[in-house]
Amino acid sequence: MNYAFVAKHRSLFSVRAMCRCLRIQPSGFYAWFKNPLSNRAREDTRQTKLIRKA
Repeated sequence: MNYAFVAKHRSLFSVRAMCRCLRIQPSGFYAWFKNPLSNRAREDTRQTKLIRKA
C-alpha cells in the first residue's frame, strides 16, 4: 500500500522524501513501479477471469 501511495503522489512530492517519511526504500518503490504485480498475482487474475467467464 505504501508503494501505491508514493506512485499516486509522485507529481506532488519527491519520491525520496515520501520514501523517507514512510520508511521504505526508494529502490523497492522503483522495483515495484516497474513491475507491480508478481507472476503469481497475474496468473491468479487470469484464472479468476476465466472462471467468471465460464
